[in-house]
Amino acid sequence: MDIGVELVEAYLRLNGYFTISEFEVLRETSPGNYQTVTDVDMIAVRFPGPMYIADSHAKGESPSLLVEDPVLDLLPDTVDVIIGEVKQGEAVFNPGLTNHHTLHTVLQRVAWLYGDNVHKVARDLENHLLCHQAEPKVRTRLVAFGRSQVNNLHTISLTHIFEKMIGQFRDHGDALRAAQFKNPAAALIRLLVKTGFEITKEPEEET
Repeated sequence: MDIGVELVEAYLRLNGYFTISEFEVLRETSPGNYQTVTDVDMIAVRFPGPMYIADSHAKGESPSLLVEDPVLDLLPDTVDVIIGEVKQGEAVFNPGLTNHHTLHTVLQRVAWLYGDNVHKVARDLENHLLCHQAEPKVRTRLVAFGRSQVNNLHTISLTHIFEKMIGQFRDHGDALRAAQFKNPAAALIRLLVKTGFEITKEPEEET
């Protein structure tokens, strides 16, 4: 798997998302013949409610174990669905991702969220990169992950992801020490933090 995809997947999982990575979209070109249209880097679903690093059960949830990232702009009582493009370069969308057939195929994986509205959701994403469904409350959006100066509803920079994950491993080191990270990107970041490395980003040159 691409290291950028692994990084984004680790970040989303730490923030409470269920993920499917590198989802292959197929199309029937003629009866009995099929071809790959594109790979969708990330499909992620997060159910509403706070996310804690560990479960304290009868003792109640500890605020110190709460994981939250305002950049994700989560809405109360709303399922958040992300269809993501991951770039090691500039955070942009491939034309294949915004294709109606691609979007419809991806949405079929979570069609139970939308009932009979899958076609409408795909059209809204194709035209606006965003769809809000009222009942049940579901926000579906396209997000480009990569190099960017801004973080918003449709763009999240890899720099931000690195900084948030480093912070989470530092802040929740005791709780996360027991976790087994098989994701190489997450495992490397945890190892660097655990061994005392300071990771800093050089300021970008002005153009």
